[in-house]
Amino acid sequence: MRRLALLVLVSGLFAPAVVWAVIETYQFSSPDLEARYHTLSQELRCPKCQNQNIADSNAPIARDLRVVLYEQLETGASDEEILAYMVARYGEFVRYRPGVDRNTLFLWAAPALLLVAGAGLVVRQARRGGKRAEPLSATEQEEISRLLREQNG
Repeated sequence: MRRLALLVLVSGLFAPAVVWAVIETYQFSSPDLEARYHTLSQELRCPKCQNQNIADSNAPIARDLRVVLYEQLETGASDEEILAYMVARYGEFVRYRPGVDRNTLFLWAAPALLLVAGAGLVVRQARRGGKRAEPLSATEQEEISRLLREQNG
């Protein structure tokens, strides 16, 4: 009985997510266009949600973008033309993988720069070698021995 109650409770918690899921059907003229639609809708960011692509977003603007994407694919636009249209209308932010230009050059170069800097630090540390600890003086040795005797009682 408790399991049934738990199952009902859990299914009740997840029911709203199922109700609000994105369900749209388009009749594509070819399977290739449908595949391109799914690929492009995963690559375009929802301008409102900002952390979701237009395929997963329920925002009205994302729905509009999906319609525009479908219409442009059916009229024969290339992927580059569609992306250029979206960027011209919503800015480079609409793409998850922005193009390389003077505004995004650092974004694209940063991983390589960080890798080179990290490798440089590793090489520098390896050449420098570990600092050798100086041997303890007689006074320090006596102090350690005394502390150990006190601790062992």
